[in-house]
Amino acid sequence: MSGAGSSTFTAAASSMTMPKPEGIHTVIPHKVTHPRLTRKISVSDSDAVGSGIFRRRLHTVLYYKSAARDDSGWVVAGWFMESLGRALAEQPLLAGRLRRAENGDEKEFEIVSNDGGVRIMEAAWSSMTLSRFLELKDREALEADQLVFWKDIDEENLQFCPLFYVQGWVTNFESGGYAVGISCSLLLADPLGVASFLKRWTTIHNTILAENDMSKLPLFYIINLRRFGDTPSIPMISSNTTRPRAKIFNIAKNMNSNDKICSAAASVCVKEAELRLGTKMASKYWLFLKEPSGDHLKVEACWKEEIEIVQSSVSGVIRELNWDELGVSTEVAFFKGKSPVHVSFWINIGSAINDGLVMISPSSDDDDDEGCSGMNVIVVIATEEVEEKI
Repeated sequence: MSGAGSSTFTAAASSMTMPKPEGIHTVIPHKVTHPRLTRKISVSDSDAVGSGIFRRRLHTVLYYKSAARDDSGWVVAGWFMESLGRALAEQPLLAGRLRRAENGDEKEFEIVSNDGGVRIMEAAWSSMTLSRFLELKDREALEADQLVFWKDIDEENLQFCPLFYVQGWVTNFESGGYAVGISCSLLLADPLGVASFLKRWTTIHNTILAENDMSKLPLFYIINLRRFGDTPSIPMISSNTTRPRAKIFNIAKNMNSNDKICSAAASVCVKEAELRLGTKMASKYWLFLKEPSGDHLKVEACWKEEIEIVQSSVSGVIRELNWDELGVSTEVAFFKGKSPVHVSFWINIGSAINDGLVMISPSSDDDDDEGCSGMNVIVVIATEEVEEKI
Protein backbone atom coordinates (compact mmCIF):
# COMPACT_ATOMS: atom_id res chain seq x y z
CA MET A 1 0.00 0.00 0.00
CA SER A 2 1.33 3.41 -0.82
CA GLY A 3 2.07 5.75 1.99
CA ALA A 4 1.81 9.49 2.33
CA GLY A 5 1.46 11.39 -0.91
CA SER A 6 1.75 15.11 -1.40
CA SER A 7 -1.49 17.05 -1.65
CA THR A 8 0.24 19.70 -3.76
CA PHE A 9 1.53 19.39 -7.30
CA THR A 10 4.81 20.53 -8.80
CA ALA A 11 4.75 23.40 -11.29
CA ALA A 12 4.96 20.92 -14.16
CA ALA A 13 1.97 18.93 -12.91
CA SER A 14 -0.16 21.98 -12.16
CA SER A 15 0.35 23.32 -15.69
CA MET A 16 -0.61 20.13 -17.57
CA THR A 17 -4.02 19.50 -19.12
CA MET A 18 -6.13 17.26 -16.91
CA PRO A 19 -8.51 14.44 -17.95
CA LYS A 20 -11.71 15.41 -19.72
CA PRO A 21 -14.97 13.77 -18.54
CA GLU A 22 -16.84 12.01 -21.34
CA GLY A 23 -19.74 10.22 -19.66
CA ILE A 24 -21.38 9.06 -16.46
CA HIS A 25 -23.57 6.00 -16.02
CA THR A 26 -25.32 4.11 -13.25
CA VAL A 27 -25.07 0.32 -13.19
CA ILE A 28 -27.62 -1.62 -11.18
CA PRO A 29 -27.63 -5.34 -10.34
CA HIS A 30 -28.51 -7.59 -13.28
CA LYS A 31 -31.61 -8.80 -11.46
CA VAL A 32 -33.87 -7.36 -8.78
CA THR A 33 -32.59 -8.14 -5.29
CA HIS A 34 -35.28 -10.03 -3.41
CA PRO A 35 -35.46 -10.29 -0.55
CA ARG A 36 -33.47 -7.17 0.21
CA LEU A 37 -30.31 -7.59 2.25
CA THR A 38 -29.33 -5.27 5.08
CA ARG A 39 -26.21 -4.58 7.10
CA LYS A 40 -26.69 -2.90 10.45
CA ILE A 41 -24.23 -0.12 11.33
CA SER A 42 -23.96 0.67 15.06
CA VAL A 43 -21.86 3.61 16.26
CA SER A 44 -20.68 4.04 19.83
CA ASP A 45 -22.09 7.54 20.20
CA SER A 46 -23.74 10.23 18.12
CA ASP A 47 -20.46 12.17 17.93
CA ALA A 48 -19.06 9.42 15.71
CA VAL A 49 -21.14 10.65 12.76
CA GLY A 50 -19.71 14.15 13.00
CA SER A 51 -16.19 12.75 13.26
CA GLY A 52 -16.25 11.70 9.62
CA ILE A 53 -16.78 7.94 9.77
CA PHE A 54 -18.87 8.19 6.57
CA ARG A 55 -15.94 9.75 4.69
CA ARG A 56 -13.54 6.86 5.11
CA ARG A 57 -13.06 4.91 1.93
CA LEU A 58 -10.73 2.66 -0.01
CA HIS A 59 -9.25 3.73 -3.36
CA THR A 60 -7.69 1.41 -5.92
CA VAL A 61 -6.33 2.34 -9.35
CA LEU A 62 -5.44 -0.40 -11.83
CA TYR A 63 -3.38 0.49 -14.91
CA TYR A 64 -3.54 -1.54 -18.12
CA LYS A 65 -1.72 -1.41 -21.43
CA SER A 66 -3.70 -1.80 -24.65
CA ALA A 67 -2.60 -2.44 -28.20
CA ALA A 68 -5.76 -2.50 -30.30
CA ARG A 69 -9.23 -0.97 -30.52
CA ASP A 70 -10.94 -4.00 -28.96
CA ASP A 71 -8.52 -3.72 -26.03
CA SER A 72 -9.15 -0.03 -25.35
CA GLY A 73 -10.52 1.47 -22.16
CA TRP A 74 -13.62 2.62 -24.05
CA VAL A 75 -14.45 -0.96 -25.02
CA VAL A 76 -13.68 -2.34 -21.56
CA ALA A 77 -15.89 0.31 -19.95
CA GLY A 78 -18.67 -0.56 -22.41
CA TRP A 79 -18.61 -4.20 -21.33
CA PHE A 80 -18.54 -3.05 -17.68
CA MET A 81 -22.20 -2.13 -18.02
CA GLU A 82 -23.09 -5.82 -18.26
CA SER A 83 -20.34 -7.55 -16.29
CA LEU A 84 -20.57 -5.19 -13.32
CA GLY A 85 -24.34 -5.61 -13.23
CA ARG A 86 -23.93 -9.38 -13.00
CA ALA A 87 -21.26 -9.08 -10.31
CA LEU A 88 -23.48 -6.73 -8.29
CA ALA A 89 -26.28 -9.28 -8.45
CA GLU A 90 -24.01 -11.55 -6.40
CA GLN A 91 -23.07 -8.78 -3.93
CA PRO A 92 -26.04 -6.38 -4.04
CA LEU A 93 -25.03 -4.44 -0.93
CA LEU A 94 -22.35 -2.73 -3.04
CA ALA A 95 -25.17 -1.17 -5.07
CA GLY A 96 -27.14 -0.27 -1.96
CA ARG A 97 -27.59 2.90 0.05
CA LEU A 98 -27.14 3.94 3.65
CA ARG A 99 -30.11 5.03 5.72
CA ARG A 100 -30.98 5.74 9.32
CA ALA A 101 -32.51 2.88 11.28
CA GLU A 102 -36.28 2.82 11.37
CA ASN A 103 -36.28 2.76 15.18
CA GLY A 104 -35.17 6.41 15.23
CA ASP A 105 -31.97 5.74 17.19
CA GLU A 106 -29.39 8.37 16.11
CA LYS A 107 -26.62 5.80 16.62
CA GLU A 108 -28.15 3.15 14.38
CA PHE A 109 -27.88 2.98 10.58
CA GLU A 110 -28.20 0.31 7.94
CA ILE A 111 -27.08 -0.37 4.40
CA VAL A 112 -29.96 -1.67 2.30
CA SER A 113 -29.60 -3.50 -1.02
CA ASN A 114 -32.15 -1.28 -2.75
CA ASP A 115 -30.44 -1.65 -6.16
CA GLY A 116 -29.63 2.08 -6.18
CA GLY A 117 -26.62 1.32 -8.34
CA VAL A 118 -22.92 2.02 -8.77
CA ARG A 119 -21.61 5.10 -10.60
CA ILE A 120 -19.28 4.67 -13.59
CA MET A 121 -17.43 7.67 -15.00
CA GLU A 122 -15.47 7.70 -18.27
CA ALA A 123 -12.91 10.26 -19.35
CA ALA A 124 -10.00 10.83 -21.72
CA TRP A 125 -6.56 12.23 -20.97
CA SER A 126 -5.33 13.20 -24.40
CA SER A 127 -2.20 14.96 -23.21
CA MET A 128 -0.74 12.07 -21.20
CA THR A 129 0.63 8.64 -22.02
CA LEU A 130 0.38 5.78 -19.57
CA SER A 131 4.14 5.23 -19.38
CA ARG A 132 4.80 8.91 -18.78
CA PHE A 133 2.15 9.13 -16.08
CA LEU A 134 3.54 6.18 -14.15
CA GLU A 135 6.95 7.86 -14.08
CA LEU A 136 5.69 11.23 -12.80
CA LYS A 137 7.05 12.44 -9.48
CA ASP A 138 3.55 13.64 -8.59
CA ARG A 139 1.80 10.44 -9.69
CA GLU A 140 0.32 9.63 -6.27
CA ALA A 141 -1.17 13.08 -5.79
CA LEU A 142 -2.43 13.22 -9.38
CA GLU A 143 -4.09 9.81 -9.31
CA ALA A 144 -5.79 10.68 -6.01
CA ASP A 145 -6.99 13.98 -7.45
CA GLN A 146 -7.85 12.88 -11.00
CA LEU A 147 -8.19 9.10 -11.36
CA VAL A 148 -10.66 8.24 -8.61
CA PHE A 149 -14.00 9.86 -7.84
CA TRP A 150 -15.63 10.28 -4.48
CA LYS A 151 -18.43 12.44 -3.19
CA ASP A 152 -18.82 12.55 0.57
CA ILE A 153 -21.99 11.03 1.93
CA ASP A 154 -24.56 13.71 2.71
CA GLU A 155 -25.50 13.06 6.33
CA GLU A 156 -28.87 14.73 5.78
CA ASN A 157 -29.72 12.71 2.65
CA LEU A 158 -28.03 9.37 3.19
CA GLN A 159 -30.39 7.42 0.97
CA PHE A 160 -29.31 9.26 -2.20
CA CYS A 161 -25.55 8.76 -1.88
CA PRO A 162 -23.69 5.96 -3.70
CA LEU A 163 -21.18 4.01 -1.63
CA PHE A 164 -19.20 2.58 -4.56
CA TYR A 165 -17.73 4.29 -7.63
CA VAL A 166 -15.92 3.01 -10.71
CA GLN A 167 -14.01 5.57 -12.71
CA GLY A 168 -12.83 4.28 -16.08
CA TRP A 169 -10.24 6.86 -17.00
CA VAL A 170 -9.10 6.14 -20.55
CA THR A 171 -5.73 7.11 -21.97
CA ASN A 172 -6.54 7.31 -25.67
CA PHE A 173 -2.98 7.79 -26.88
CA GLU A 174 -0.62 6.39 -29.44
CA SER A 175 0.78 4.05 -26.82
CA GLY A 176 -2.69 3.04 -25.63
CA GLY A 177 -3.58 2.20 -22.09
CA TYR A 178 -6.27 2.94 -19.54
CA ALA A 179 -6.79 3.10 -15.80
CA VAL A 180 -9.72 1.85 -13.74
CA GLY A 181 -10.24 3.71 -10.47
CA ILE A 182 -12.31 2.17 -7.67
CA SER A 183 -13.68 3.99 -4.62
CA CYS A 184 -15.54 2.07 -1.93
CA SER A 185 -16.91 3.17 1.43
CA LEU A 186 -15.29 1.28 4.30
CA LEU A 187 -18.80 0.76 5.64
CA LEU A 188 -19.23 -1.63 2.70
CA ALA A 189 -15.96 -3.52 2.56
CA ASP A 190 -12.37 -3.58 3.76
CA PRO A 191 -9.40 -4.02 1.37
CA LEU A 192 -9.68 -7.81 1.41
CA GLY A 193 -13.38 -7.67 0.60
CA VAL A 194 -12.80 -5.29 -2.31
CA ALA A 195 -10.00 -7.51 -3.64
CA SER A 196 -12.32 -10.52 -3.53
CA PHE A 197 -15.05 -8.62 -5.39
CA LEU A 198 -12.65 -7.37 -8.09
CA LYS A 199 -11.43 -10.91 -8.77
CA ARG A 200 -14.98 -12.23 -9.03
CA TRP A 201 -15.99 -9.30 -11.26
CA THR A 202 -13.16 -9.94 -13.73
CA THR A 203 -14.06 -13.64 -13.86
CA ILE A 204 -17.63 -12.70 -14.83
CA HIS A 205 -16.31 -10.06 -17.27
CA ASN A 206 -14.11 -12.53 -19.13
CA THR A 207 -16.90 -15.11 -19.25
CA ILE A 208 -19.16 -12.55 -20.95
CA LEU A 209 -16.41 -11.68 -23.43
CA ALA A 210 -15.92 -15.36 -24.25
CA GLU A 211 -19.65 -15.76 -24.92
CA ASN A 212 -19.88 -12.75 -27.26
CA ASP A 213 -18.53 -11.88 -30.66
CA MET A 214 -15.50 -9.78 -29.80
CA SER A 215 -15.43 -8.28 -33.28
CA LYS A 216 -18.55 -6.32 -32.30
CA LEU A 217 -18.50 -3.29 -30.04
CA PRO A 218 -20.42 -3.37 -26.77
CA LEU A 219 -23.88 -1.83 -26.74
CA PHE A 220 -22.73 0.91 -24.35
CA TYR A 221 -19.80 2.18 -26.43
CA ILE A 222 -19.53 5.82 -25.44
CA ILE A 223 -17.71 6.88 -28.62
CA ASN A 224 -20.87 6.03 -30.58
CA LEU A 225 -23.31 7.34 -27.99
CA ARG A 226 -21.76 10.71 -27.16
CA ARG A 227 -22.79 13.69 -29.23
CA PHE A 228 -19.97 15.78 -30.66
CA GLY A 229 -19.07 18.64 -28.35
CA ASP A 230 -21.35 17.35 -25.60
CA THR A 231 -19.14 17.13 -22.52
CA PRO A 232 -20.82 16.23 -19.21
CA SER A 233 -20.17 18.37 -16.17
CA ILE A 234 -18.67 16.10 -13.53
CA PRO A 235 -17.18 17.95 -10.54
CA MET A 236 -13.93 16.31 -9.49
CA ILE A 237 -14.02 15.99 -5.73
CA SER A 238 -10.88 14.97 -3.90
CA SER A 239 -11.02 16.23 -0.34
CA ASN A 240 -7.69 14.78 0.74
CA THR A 241 -4.83 13.46 -1.39
CA THR A 242 -2.58 12.70 1.59
CA ARG A 243 -2.23 8.96 2.11
CA PRO A 244 -2.08 7.43 5.57
CA ARG A 245 0.22 4.48 6.11
CA ALA A 246 -1.29 1.08 6.74
CA LYS A 247 -0.54 -2.53 7.54
CA ILE A 248 -2.70 -5.61 7.08
CA PHE A 249 -2.41 -8.51 9.50
CA ASN A 250 -3.99 -11.92 9.75
CA ILE A 251 -4.43 -13.66 13.08
CA ALA A 252 -4.86 -17.31 12.22
CA LYS A 253 -7.38 -19.71 13.73
CA ASN A 254 -9.02 -20.23 17.09
CA MET A 255 -10.25 -16.68 17.46
CA ASN A 256 -13.77 -15.72 18.40
CA SER A 257 -15.18 -12.29 17.72
CA ASN A 258 -16.32 -11.06 21.11
CA ASP A 259 -15.64 -7.38 21.69
CA LYS A 260 -12.94 -7.92 24.34
CA ILE A 261 -10.92 -10.24 22.13
CA CYS A 262 -11.24 -7.89 19.16
CA SER A 263 -10.16 -4.86 21.20
CA ALA A 264 -7.13 -6.81 22.38
CA ALA A 265 -6.35 -7.89 18.81
CA ALA A 266 -6.65 -4.28 17.62
CA SER A 267 -4.20 -3.12 20.30
CA VAL A 268 -1.70 -5.87 19.51
CA CYS A 269 -1.80 -5.06 15.79
CA VAL A 270 -1.57 -1.30 16.41
CA LYS A 271 1.64 -1.83 18.36
CA GLU A 272 2.95 -4.16 15.65
CA ALA A 273 2.13 -1.61 12.94
CA GLU A 274 3.80 1.19 14.91
CA LEU A 275 6.92 -0.93 15.26
CA ARG A 276 7.08 -1.83 11.57
CA LEU A 277 6.24 1.65 10.29
CA GLY A 278 8.39 3.51 12.79
CA THR A 279 5.59 5.89 13.72
CA LYS A 280 2.85 6.25 16.34
CA MET A 281 -0.89 5.90 16.10
CA ALA A 282 -2.93 8.84 17.39
CA SER A 283 -4.10 8.36 20.97
CA LYS A 284 -7.65 8.01 19.63
CA TYR A 285 -8.62 5.71 16.81
CA TRP A 286 -11.82 4.28 15.37
CA LEU A 287 -12.50 0.56 15.39
CA PHE A 288 -14.64 -0.88 12.58
CA LEU A 289 -15.64 -4.37 13.73
CA LYS A 290 -17.45 -6.62 11.26
CA GLU A 291 -19.28 -9.57 12.76
CA PRO A 292 -18.76 -13.04 11.20
CA SER A 293 -22.24 -13.04 9.64
CA GLY A 294 -21.43 -9.82 7.75
CA ASP A 295 -24.83 -8.45 8.78
CA HIS A 296 -23.55 -6.07 11.44
CA LEU A 297 -20.72 -3.53 11.58
CA LYS A 298 -19.83 -1.88 14.88
CA VAL A 299 -18.03 1.46 14.91
CA GLU A 300 -16.55 2.64 18.19
CA ALA A 301 -13.95 5.06 19.46
CA CYS A 302 -10.90 3.61 21.19
CA TRP A 303 -8.14 5.23 23.20
CA LYS A 304 -4.82 3.47 23.38
CA GLU A 305 -4.20 4.32 27.02
CA GLU A 306 -7.52 2.84 28.11
CA ILE A 307 -7.02 -0.60 26.58
CA GLU A 308 -5.19 -3.24 28.55
CA ILE A 309 -3.58 -5.66 26.15
CA VAL A 310 -4.02 -9.25 27.18
CA GLN A 311 -1.58 -11.14 24.97
CA SER A 312 -2.82 -14.54 26.10
CA SER A 313 -6.31 -13.74 24.79
CA VAL A 314 -4.98 -13.25 21.26
CA SER A 315 -4.14 -16.79 20.26
CA GLY A 316 -2.74 -17.80 16.90
CA VAL A 317 0.07 -16.49 14.76
CA ILE A 318 0.02 -12.84 13.68
CA ARG A 319 1.17 -12.56 10.07
CA GLU A 320 1.51 -9.46 7.93
CA LEU A 321 -0.24 -9.61 4.57
CA ASN A 322 1.10 -7.82 1.53
CA TRP A 323 -1.27 -6.27 -1.01
CA ASP A 324 0.23 -8.51 -3.69
CA GLU A 325 -0.93 -11.55 -1.72
CA LEU A 326 -4.54 -10.49 -2.28
CA GLY A 327 -4.20 -11.31 -5.97
CA VAL A 328 -5.20 -7.94 -7.43
CA SER A 329 -1.93 -7.46 -9.33
CA THR A 330 -2.15 -10.86 -11.00
CA GLU A 331 -5.83 -11.89 -11.12
CA VAL A 332 -7.77 -8.71 -11.92
CA ALA A 333 -7.58 -8.75 -15.72
CA PHE A 334 -10.49 -7.31 -17.70
CA PHE A 335 -9.25 -8.38 -21.14
CA LYS A 336 -7.77 -11.67 -22.35
CA GLY A 337 -5.91 -12.39 -19.14
CA LYS A 338 -3.89 -9.18 -19.26
CA SER A 339 -2.92 -8.25 -15.72
CA PRO A 340 -2.45 -4.62 -14.69
CA VAL A 341 1.01 -3.15 -15.17
CA HIS A 342 0.65 -1.24 -11.93
CA VAL A 343 -1.79 -1.14 -9.01
CA SER A 344 -2.15 1.67 -6.48
CA PHE A 345 -4.06 1.15 -3.28
CA TRP A 346 -4.70 3.48 -0.38
CA ILE A 347 -7.22 4.34 2.31
CA ASN A 348 -8.55 7.87 2.66
CA ILE A 349 -9.73 8.80 6.12
CA GLY A 350 -11.24 12.12 5.08
CA SER A 351 -10.12 15.72 5.23
CA ALA A 352 -8.86 17.31 8.43
CA ILE A 353 -9.15 14.02 10.32
CA ASN A 354 -6.08 12.78 12.16
CA ASP A 355 -7.66 9.89 14.06
CA GLY A 356 -6.31 6.47 13.28
CA LEU A 357 -8.41 3.56 12.07
CA VAL A 358 -8.51 -0.18 12.74
CA MET A 359 -10.75 -2.54 10.76
CA ILE A 360 -11.37 -6.12 11.88
CA SER A 361 -13.17 -8.70 9.77
CA PRO A 362 -13.46 -12.47 10.14
CA SER A 363 -11.13 -14.74 8.22
CA SER A 364 -11.80 -18.44 7.73
CA ASP A 365 -10.42 -21.29 5.67
CA ASP A 366 -12.45 -23.91 3.90
CA ASP A 367 -10.75 -26.56 6.00
CA ASP A 368 -11.66 -24.95 9.31
CA ASP A 369 -14.35 -26.35 11.52
CA GLU A 370 -17.30 -24.14 12.29
CA GLY A 371 -16.35 -21.50 14.82
CA CYS A 372 -12.64 -22.13 14.33
CA SER A 373 -11.54 -19.06 12.43
CA GLY A 374 -9.19 -16.11 12.55
CA MET A 375 -9.42 -12.44 11.76
CA ASN A 376 -7.96 -9.88 9.40
CA VAL A 377 -6.86 -6.62 11.01
CA ILE A 378 -6.12 -3.47 8.98
CA VAL A 379 -4.32 -0.70 10.87
CA VAL A 380 -4.33 2.78 9.30
CA ILE A 381 -2.07 5.43 10.81
CA ALA A 382 -2.51 9.03 9.70
CA THR A 383 0.93 10.44 9.01
CA GLU A 384 2.79 12.47 6.41
CA GLU A 385 6.04 10.53 6.62
CA VAL A 386 7.83 8.81 3.78
CA GLU A 387 5.74 6.21 1.97
CA GLU A 388 5.61 2.58 3.03
CA LYS A 389 4.49 -0.13 0.66
CA ILE A 390 2.60 -3.27 1.62
